[in-house]
Amino acid sequence: MALGVKVKNVKTINSYTIEEFYEAIKDHTFTAGEPSLTKHGMAMIITFPPLDRQNQVWIMKAGFAAKSQKFSVQKSEAAGVGNMATNMAIDKITGGLFGYGKIVGKNSKECEKLVENTAAELETLKL
Repeated sequence: MALGVKVKNVKTINSYTIEEFYEAIKDHTFTAGEPSLTKHGMAMIITFPPLDRQNQVWIMKAGFAAKSQKFSVQKSEAAGVGNMATNMAIDKITGGLFGYGKIVGKNSKECEKLVENTAAELETLKL
């Protein structure tokens, strides 16, 4: 992990759009919680309940093709257009100090573990 980012790559047997991948996993139990399909900027991603504003597990499709066999499970800030704008504003007001919560602290370490667990749990599904 570097600077508050942790990424684990998962390769699937079949190719999926992010929406199809969500449909394939939405009914499974994950240590990170219940997955949701979330619009973040221009992209759709799969998210799990955030630990706080700075620590959340995301699943993103790799590449620009409509379907992929490669997905990344990563630790990031809380997703969603509203959260993105709010986090940027808080970071600006605090002179960048807000961003340290994604690098250090109990939730940061917990989120790293959830990324590892989620990637392992996806691998066992043999999608």
